[in-house]
Amino acid sequence: MRLIIAYIQPEHLNHVKQSLYKSKVYKISVTNALGCGEEKGYRETYRGVDIEVTLLKKVRLEIAVNEEFVEPTVQAIIEGAKSGEIGDGKIFILPLLDCVRIRTGERGLDAIG
Repeated sequence: MRLIIAYIQPEHLNHVKQSLYKSKVYKISVTNALGCGEEKGYRETYRGVDIEVTLLKKVRLEIAVNEEFVEPTVQAIIEGAKSGEIGDGKIFILPLLDCVRIRTGERGLDAIG
């Protein structure tokens, strides 16, 4: 089992979800996040005051999958989120020691589904 965490641009979320659905990955958690990488933010003027914005809006996806779904999930995220520009995002793949479905008490591979 693996936990896949991806940070993507908010405007790419629908494309990523469609790609995941095509790959038969339906269970995802989505959270709004702030962060920056190579983009380093930008400057803007608001009511005459110069503001440096260094934390940009991102979307964090968390997807728990069985081993056979790791590569299709990663490829689906890349397919939906890639624009070729700096700031497309990152994908982290972590080992997942256990999973428990609260409703039934199932554990491990059966709990992920």
